[in-house]
Amino acid sequence: MSQQQYDVIVVGAGMVGAALALALGQHDFKVALVDARAPQLTWPDEGFDIRVSAITRASQQVFESLGAWSVMQAERISPYRDMHVWDASGDGVIHFDSAEIGEPDLGHIIENRVIIKGLHQCLAKENRVFPFWPKQSVALDLNSSASLTLEDGTVLQAPLLVGADGASSWVRQHAGISVKGWDYDQVAVVTWVKPEQFHQETAWQRFLATGPLAFLPLTEGYCSIVWSTSPAHAVQLCDMESDRFAQELQAAFENKLGAIKAVGERAMFPLRTFETQHYILPHLALVGDAAHTIHPLAGQGVNLGLADMHSLLQVLIEARQHQRDIGSEKTLRRYERWRRADNRSMLLAMDGFKRLFSTEQPLLRWARNLGLKMTDRASPIKRLIMQQALGSHVPRI
Repeated sequence: MSQQQYDVIVVGAGMVGAALALALGQHDFKVALVDARAPQLTWPDEGFDIRVSAITRASQQVFESLGAWSVMQAERISPYRDMHVWDASGDGVIHFDSAEIGEPDLGHIIENRVIIKGLHQCLAKENRVFPFWPKQSVALDLNSSASLTLEDGTVLQAPLLVGADGASSWVRQHAGISVKGWDYDQVAVVTWVKPEQFHQETAWQRFLATGPLAFLPLTEGYCSIVWSTSPAHAVQLCDMESDRFAQELQAAFENKLGAIKAVGERAMFPLRTFETQHYILPHLALVGDAAHTIHPLAGQGVNLGLADMHSLLQVLIEARQHQRDIGSEKTLRRYERWRRADNRSMLLAMDGFKRLFSTEQPLLRWARNLGLKMTDRASPIKRLIMQQALGSHVPRI
């Protein structure tokens, strides 16, 4: 049994974990990056990843600071300059235009695999980050330090272990950290399509009684689809023939972009929201979906995770500068306080929006349509919303 010593162990080499490991390595921390699966860095030329992320300006700044943004740009990214949202139950409509606030765009839609490839290409050049994949973790000990045993008997030790291993986090479960949340009565059906008309670099979202339907712009006029609906309807949508699915999609979207000419593979994911009782323990911190999940209607999941990563990085850099133990509960408590308030407010806001737009109660339906129309006419409020959607400015890291 070999034992290896590091400054930080990061479990999970997805978007948030890879970004954190890269940032730590660039700041001279010795990092072990562990994942049960090897990252997918190649794929066929045709088609798109069915999982995409809406990247805010703040998250873009994180990627730029890490040197990964240019790699993603060379692959393919899709700006969205407008957002068009409307309610299927009435005449409520709101339109956001980045030109109104003097910005070139409101964000970018990027395939998850493109983000991961950009980060891992940079990780390959970072000699302070040591990859361990595909390696299953089998034991976790947080007594005097963090100790992680891998399936081949290798034992990794560090003052701090970070769980960035997603909503079903192995780290969270083995640390005994409970979660508080609930399942929604919705499932997200995801795919990509080629509509007849150009998407106009616009993020489109229609609120249906069963949940929101989003058309998100991809390159070459393609769109990523996120259709939140009832579990039974989701099964039907995934099982039906592509032509029938295209017809259902066109009708649900009111043919805004004409006929659907091509449909990619489909998959469905149950939707839930939760937050952990604790973000930290001595020698342990959780980031991203391991600490919280959110309804995808505003596309904020990965952006919250990158904000976690950036905040934890700042806390660790400052602790090292003051020669404090980076794995102590006192050090990590600052990270937890910093992120819990922001994350909880976003989780509650998205849960409230989900419930408001799912209700068929006539008075609430009338109120939300009126609210959309009034907000659309109030330019100062719209500008404020767009500024918030860009994300808070992130210092260089």
